[in-house]
Amino acid sequence: MGGSLPQKEANLFKTIVRSYETKQYKKGLKAADAILKKFPNHGETLSMKGLTLNCMDRKAEAYELVRLGLKNDLKSHVCWHVYGLLYRSDREYREAIKCYRNALRIDPDNIEILRDLSLLQAQMRDVAGFVETRQQLLTLKPNHRMNWIGFAVAHHLNSNASKAIDILEAYEGTLEDDYPPDNERCEHGEMLLYKISLMEECGFLERALEELHKKESKIVDKLSYKEQEVLLLVKLGLLEEGEKLYRMLLSMNPDNYRYYEGLQKCMGLLSESHCYSSDEIDRLEALYKSLGQQYSQSSAVKRIPLDFLNGKKFREAADNYIRPLLMKGIPSLFSDLSPLYDHPGKADILEQLILELEHSIRTTGGYPGRTEKEPPSTLLWNLFYLAQHYDRRGQYDTALVKIDEAIEHTPTVIDLYSVKSRILKHAGDLVAAAALADEARCMDLADRYINSECVKRMLQADQVALAEKTAVLFTKDGDQHNNLYDMQCMWYELASGESYFRQGDLGRALKKFLAVEKHYADITEDQFDFHAYCLRKMTLRTYVEMLKFQDQLHSHDYFRKAAGGAIRCYIKLYDSPSKSAAEEDGEISNLPASQKKKMRQKQRKAEARAKKEAEVKNEDSNASGASKSGKRNVKPVDLDPNGEKLLQVEDPLLEATKYLKLLQKHSPDSLETHLLSFELNMRKQRTLIAFQAVKQLLRLDAENPDSHCCLIKFFHKVGAMPAPVTDTEKLIWAVLEAERPTFSQLHEKSLLEANTQFLEKHGDSLMHRAAVAEMLYVLDPSKKAEAIKLIEDSSNNLVSINRTLGPVGKWKLNDCIAVHKLLGTRLNDNDAALRWKARCTQFFPYSTYFEGSCSSAIPSSAYNQIHKNPENLGATHPDTGHSADSISSNGKLEKLEASIKDLIV
Repeated sequence: MGGSLPQKEANLFKTIVRSYETKQYKKGLKAADAILKKFPNHGETLSMKGLTLNCMDRKAEAYELVRLGLKNDLKSHVCWHVYGLLYRSDREYREAIKCYRNALRIDPDNIEILRDLSLLQAQMRDVAGFVETRQQLLTLKPNHRMNWIGFAVAHHLNSNASKAIDILEAYEGTLEDDYPPDNERCEHGEMLLYKISLMEECGFLERALEELHKKESKIVDKLSYKEQEVLLLVKLGLLEEGEKLYRMLLSMNPDNYRYYEGLQKCMGLLSESHCYSSDEIDRLEALYKSLGQQYSQSSAVKRIPLDFLNGKKFREAADNYIRPLLMKGIPSLFSDLSPLYDHPGKADILEQLILELEHSIRTTGGYPGRTEKEPPSTLLWNLFYLAQHYDRRGQYDTALVKIDEAIEHTPTVIDLYSVKSRILKHAGDLVAAAALADEARCMDLADRYINSECVKRMLQADQVALAEKTAVLFTKDGDQHNNLYDMQCMWYELASGESYFRQGDLGRALKKFLAVEKHYADITEDQFDFHAYCLRKMTLRTYVEMLKFQDQLHSHDYFRKAAGGAIRCYIKLYDSPSKSAAEEDGEISNLPASQKKKMRQKQRKAEARAKKEAEVKNEDSNASGASKSGKRNVKPVDLDPNGEKLLQVEDPLLEATKYLKLLQKHSPDSLETHLLSFELNMRKQRTLIAFQAVKQLLRLDAENPDSHCCLIKFFHKVGAMPAPVTDTEKLIWAVLEAERPTFSQLHEKSLLEANTQFLEKHGDSLMHRAAVAEMLYVLDPSKKAEAIKLIEDSSNNLVSINRTLGPVGKWKLNDCIAVHKLLGTRLNDNDAALRWKARCTQFFPYSTYFEGSCSSAIPSSAYNQIHKNPENLGATHPDTGHSADSISSNGKLEKLEASIKDLIV
């Protein structure tokens, strides 16, 4: 290092390196300036100064100095290494790898560069290169434990687990018999468990079990030892031994559901479909009865039988399970039992059971068959459960009656208001739901969860400004946007983005969706530090799991929602370009080609200049806040707070394609992925790719109305195309002609016949009828009246009768809203839309969209009745369901009055 420098300057160069490693950046700069004063063209010093400046957030100067240093000394491995470090800090990993490889050509045995290169190869999943680099490190330094482990992990990642086992065993052969010392026992035990998991992965089960027993004394984590042992026993078919071990594990943790599942598997009583014969149910009942006597305090041993019991036995077990939890007042009881609602008949039994308990408490003060009186709170939690039960079943009137009675019983319980808010949201009154959530929030201003739930309700009601003010209560220094972004608060950004999209603010919506995408990029980046840490700390099993998790990261729901939202924004932007962009294009389009190019170059330069000025201004304002190390604590300036620049893309569909590719790679089994692909590629006129999307939709769900629409639209569009002229067009035409008969829906049928057949098959479904009607209009616009009649002839088949307030049907609120939009926009018939709205008002009286009679969409009559007539102060307010005097006593009448006036406006 610091070659060709005199002794004094060479020592100063070492000071620069030490200062960089210890983050004493000002000291390092001082030493660098001292060298450069005498040797201004010394390449390695220039590079190190640039690297130091990079750590002080002076990137432009850093790159300039590092490039100058490399130019002055192209044959220095230090300059190339520093250049790689600079690229690495900016996540330019491929460029960094190139720099490291250039450095290794000059100094092929440099262990530090090899180690840095191996970390980047692991990050980029260049597993072949990772194996090669790790082998070189092991060859150069075979007495270092981390090099052996890294070489083994590299082979494991390269799908060669057997080779990894050989390497670990070779490493163990270099150890002494009394290894490990006390301070390394945990790390060595983890390495042994990792080796045994590799044997299991390779199918060497007997060898793995033998090795596990042999090394028992050296494995510190005894719980992991037992869990690994029982897995091997079950896989080897040694079920009796496995059963004993699972019972031992249950004695350690009787609330671990995985242990119960394993015990059932050992006894041959595990079914993934939860379908058991009567004999199996009897055996399971006996098993859990004995376990219940053994672990009387375990909730799992009481809850699990509810999944497999039926009829009277289910009712008895549910009764025994529910009674003490209602008495204790467990708010999460309904969440605990909600999976049972997917089992046929169990929801009816639970309803009957809870209603009997309610009746008994009301009449006798206690549970049926008991003389002891229950505390008054038992009735409260009974009503609380019933409200959620009726909400789950879509009986919103009854649910509201129950929750209002619970609030009247004990008006200080916050959970009651949260549940009432949820019921109103499901019923379609989003404004009232937000008001109730805000009331719950005001009852405990220190509860972050309730605050978050309130913010979510406000965003669902498109009250974005109010949601931001509420969210800011729990952010640092009142900095709402930056703080929530720094915390990677993705639920907020998704809900906010969806709200902006509904309101037509594509700029802000895109900004929120792309922020979520950026979080996933940050999560991917965050794994970098663990490549070295996990090998050093020997957390190898967790490390490999983390890498597998990272490989599937973009398949998670939040990313799928964010990418889908961004694509929808770009498609809408393409269909309806923003006004400013359209005007700008209109001005430029009249210019000659050469002037167009100059104009666009000027625009780009002006934007870059404005950005640089903002950065300089920001740096100056934060200069006083520099830390001792010289690094400024600079908050990034948001140059586009409203997302206006995001809308000024030249090709929205090209931007959308970037996110579509990620969805196609990581979420190929999602229907939405291929729906978006179809919409995007039809606009791009990429016929064969759109055709592939149609095939994927039919593969996933051929009976889905969206799949049917895409199929009909595609072949209708193809049929309307002019005759092929070019060779490419002829080839595409030939492919489509050959493929069309393979679709059973279209085989020897016209598109109209296929559409009619789809109606015959799914005539009872509202959304299927709507899809058929839309396609009928697409195929033949003259049949618009027939298409509308198809929708209006839909019947809302009644599935139950609400004992309190009328009928309950199969139609879902969101489906009816979608049909209303279809009538008003795509079918363009306002009269039919009005008729549909009037019809849906009867079925959804709480829906603000349909302006139902019980919704807050028309609150003036009820409000005026309370406000103008003092004798009606006991009447309930349409937003909250509370009496006007209670609202006034809480100091909220003025607030509600203002919100109601806003609604009227």
